[in-house]
Amino acid sequence: MIESIQYVLYAGLIISCIFSVFFSIKSRRSIDGKARGLSAAKMNISMGFMLLILAFIQMFIFSGSSIRVVIGALFMVLGAFNIFAGIRNHGLWARYSPESNKS
Repeated sequence: MIESIQYVLYAGLIISCIFSVFFSIKSRRSIDGKARGLSAAKMNISMGFMLLILAFIQMFIFSGSSIRVVIGALFMVLGAFNIFAGIRNHGLWARYSPESNKS
């Protein structure tokens, strides 16, 4: 049972890392501002999931020392903040239209 949880967590970590790198490259190479913002928001969401999965790996898979739990909790807070900020930014960029800013 523990081995299957490890495989799922490690697979999720690899997938979220790949998505983070993909959206980071897509964001940096994009010329359009809206596409750049949407890609950066998706990168933040992917990084948030990556940090949450790292926190679960630290806290539940390995032996529970207090330092490991503190680092896991820190990763969990950072991951939750990244997910929240990414979802918020994605919503803002999805509603953004360049015509509304013309004076």
